[in-house]
Amino acid sequence: MTDLFDFASGNLKKSAPYQPLADRMRPDKIEDILGQEHILGPGKPLRMLMQAGLSGSIIFWGPPGCGKTTLARVVAKHADAEFIQLSAVTSGVKDLKAAFDQAYELRRRLNRKTMLFVDEIHRFNKAQQDALLPHIESGAVVFVGATTENPSFEVISALLSRCQVLVLKPVAVEALLTILLRAVDTDKNLCRAPRISIEESALERIALMAAGDARIALNVLETCCEVARQQNPEAPGFGSELVAETFQSKMLRYDKGGEEHYNLISALHKSMRGSDPDASLYWLYRMIEGGEDCRFILRRMIRFASEDVGIADPFALTLAMSTAQAYDYIGPPEAHLCLAQLAVYLAAAPKSNALYKAERLVKQTIRNGQEPSVPFHLRNAPTGLMRELGYGHEYKYPHDFKGNFVDENYFPEGLENSRFYEPGNNGREKQTAERLNNLWPRRYAGRKS
Repeated sequence: MTDLFDFASGNLKKSAPYQPLADRMRPDKIEDILGQEHILGPGKPLRMLMQAGLSGSIIFWGPPGCGKTTLARVVAKHADAEFIQLSAVTSGVKDLKAAFDQAYELRRRLNRKTMLFVDEIHRFNKAQQDALLPHIESGAVVFVGATTENPSFEVISALLSRCQVLVLKPVAVEALLTILLRAVDTDKNLCRAPRISIEESALERIALMAAGDARIALNVLETCCEVARQQNPEAPGFGSELVAETFQSKMLRYDKGGEEHYNLISALHKSMRGSDPDASLYWLYRMIEGGEDCRFILRRMIRFASEDVGIADPFALTLAMSTAQAYDYIGPPEAHLCLAQLAVYLAAAPKSNALYKAERLVKQTIRNGQEPSVPFHLRNAPTGLMRELGYGHEYKYPHDFKGNFVDENYFPEGLENSRFYEPGNNGREKQTAERLNNLWPRRYAGRKS
């Protein structure tokens, strides 16, 4: 009779008819795992942990379909450990308790080690993660967690300190091709008569579409094979055209709420700051094609226009706001070209972070100092009484003076001649710097060049 942990520990036979190709092709030997040589090769971290008997706990951090679950199963088999698998999406503290009870019973009766594998560990809340700690500490289980999110943000520090984090990479195209060919050659369902004919270009296209995800690659292959058999039962076959028709757009790895969301917007920002229009376009369209909200991108680009361009090209902010308006007026996908225009303009524009530094400095001055009163000559004087009290007295109206300027103190007492804005020498800001040098020679004398 099959109980809960027969399924959780993977004791059901691989020949189960409902299993998708990705599960049927799951490797069960370490030498059959492809794409993670940086942790599995001789002298590499996971290989050394396995050779040492796997006494510590591990967190596998990597994108979907890179082999986290497969690695956990293979490691458990190598260590001759009972394998219990839970999903943090559907499991809770009650399921954890049942798993620990089974682990303690196995150790008591058979002196057998248990590996507890928790998929999507980042979905456990703090209380659920806390529940793992005493059992890991006692050695009742070898804990292995898997996550697609940055564990330093999603895993509590107490659990993180007890685990070695191993970073997995997306599976390379060459490795995906090998996996696909292995499936075509060995899977009984794919190989059933009549033998299906698959063009090499079709497999190459699948490998590219999968974006490093072996599960997607195998699922795409299986679907295409089934479609081909339905279209021509007697002589089934397909090429890259069927792949393109079945899956009309590349399956981009993009999580609008996860780390990749912030990694990509950071890459766009840094590419524009580095004045590289080509890289800026690439990262912009990675987000657009991945389904990112263009308003989120536009908010960052508007901020960029002030933070990284500023007075060096004041028109950058105008164009950024115009692009936001154009996006709302035209809408996607036509407005995507407007974002491309803005990205290229911001990347090619002269750069200055003088405003950004001035903002930080003036905030620091205000937060760390007192709040002196507004000088009387700068105060508003709407009534006769206020004027009698000296409000607005001796204020000098700049337009009454030559060049519409008068040397006046506009600071409160104690902050006279403070300097927050340090203009740069790029673009329009160079002219701004020259004008300020002429207007405020005492304050801007010896300006950095």
